[in-house]
Amino acid sequence: MCHVIVTCRSMLWTLLSIVVAFAELIAFMSADWLIGKARSRGGGVEPAGPGVGSPEPYHPTLGIYSRCIRNPGVQHFQRDTLCGPYAESFGEIASGFWQATAIFLAVGIFILCMVALVSVFTMCVQSIMKKSIFNVCGLLQGIAGLFLILGLILYPAGWGCQKAIDYCGHYASAYKPGDCSLGWAFYTAIGGTVLTFICAVFSAQAEIATSSDKVQEEIEEGKNLICLL
Repeated sequence: MCHVIVTCRSMLWTLLSIVVAFAELIAFMSADWLIGKARSRGGGVEPAGPGVGSPEPYHPTLGIYSRCIRNPGVQHFQRDTLCGPYAESFGEIASGFWQATAIFLAVGIFILCMVALVSVFTMCVQSIMKKSIFNVCGLLQGIAGLFLILGLILYPAGWGCQKAIDYCGHYASAYKPGDCSLGWAFYTAIGGTVLTFICAVFSAQAEIATSSDKVQEEIEEGKNLICLL
């Protein structure tokens, strides 16, 4: 019989696990890792058509495998930027360091997504093969956090690639963004990594809350829905 156990700490851990997984996934897919130097009329990163320029300066953005640039063919609409992958295959990612970053982040995000999915079921199932799901998920989140850290450390090493130089100027080099600034996606990835380790630690508190004497007493009383603050 399934005993649904809901505590504040376990629910908070579940919500944080889901939020962290989505935050890291969105950051990974975003093109807003680097914000390029301002481009004036006709000075975009990508070649514009004859006689076509941007109506005002803008900042192109560059991600691990994607980018956003001004659409030279659209000048009178709010959405006048083109966003999408610049790399059609893994080998076309601009830097070997960014390829490694993509691998590490992808592995970490995959683990986080699996943990987020499993966390939803911890209200009903707290252990598998006598192993606490909370403890196992916390361990997996810690491992995912290590993969994310490796990816984030390697990412700035790729700022010296030609693609980054095209966006950030000739002063761009490893760990020096040149004329670029860091976008929200990079900071989101860092924040998500910090929250990943917080989730890993908090999973132990969720385990304690769901295995407390109070919970066991209510299970023995035959209650199937147990809600504790």
